[in-house]
Amino acid sequence: MQAAIVGAGNFGTAVANIVAGNGVPTQLWMRDSEQLAEIRAHGENRRYLPGHRLERLIAPTSDLVRAVCSSDVVFVTVPSASFRDVAGELRAVLPAGACVISATKGIEADGFKLMSQILEELLPEARIGVISGPNLAEEMADGRFSGTVVASRDDGLRSTVQEILKSPTFRVYSSTDVYGVELGGALKNIYAIVAGLATTLDIGQNALAMLITRSLAEMGRFAVALGANPFTFLGLAGVGDLFATCTSPLSRNFQLGARLARGATLAEAMESLGKLAEGVNTVRVVHAKSSELGVYMPLADGLYRMLFEGADLATIVHQLMTSTQRMDVEFAAPTAWSYQQ
Repeated sequence: MQAAIVGAGNFGTAVANIVAGNGVPTQLWMRDSEQLAEIRAHGENRRYLPGHRLERLIAPTSDLVRAVCSSDVVFVTVPSASFRDVAGELRAVLPAGACVISATKGIEADGFKLMSQILEELLPEARIGVISGPNLAEEMADGRFSGTVVASRDDGLRSTVQEILKSPTFRVYSSTDVYGVELGGALKNIYAIVAGLATTLDIGQNALAMLITRSLAEMGRFAVALGANPFTFLGLAGVGDLFATCTSPLSRNFQLGARLARGATLAEAMESLGKLAEGVNTVRVVHAKSSELGVYMPLADGLYRMLFEGADLATIVHQLMTSTQRMDVEFAAPTAWSYQQ
């Protein structure tokens, strides 16, 4: 068994360390030759995951052919903006029957495509899956207890990923709902920005709990409109990931919201962060789609108006608090509903 991690950001590097720590030779690919030289010189990814030595079985490289030509499992962890280009490059070098797993939490605006759908389009011969969950890279690298979900319709792929990613501090659950797991991972980035704003403005724990809960309601409502299963969002890839990114200053999207709350413009906040916050692109794409479908998403819409239309935060908060009061729980399992009747 050999593996490749395509994308050497903080999460890709953390995944590489787990896989290599399980005795699997692992290629860690990056396009930047400067970053490659730094990693080879210091034995760690000081740019994105400083303070964590790379496992002995990791081979850093900028040669994509070398990285994947002999790999049985390929994790793609590049940002969503470059995902299609990188997937297109993989098409020419990927071994037949390889497992390709997206770990990128984003949505492509053209056609509203999730990353697994891009992989299916460009790599029709590959076995496709996704991983998603409350996976803050720094905590994973520190060996703190964490869990993720691998989703695929391929039983063998799920078993393989569980085997090479499991560790005494990292659990890997499985799902067949690829679309739901991936959609949850993308949507939560929107609400992490909102939570970063709210926490920095010290709105209080009651309000924060309400915000996170209503975020989950919006996610489920949007999922149903797209034909997805809202109950997938009750797992690690939904409420688990939402909770982690809405409460942790390690979350890039949370950090972005915090910077905005302190008075930075969007451009200033993104520049000072130095890392891509996927929620900025996601809120733009989701706003357009929810408007098209007529889905009620006041939190996402409010953030969109603030980021891209110059709306005043106080006005948005007032509108949210005076909007129509809806049902608390909008979805109920048929068996539970029947029992209540």
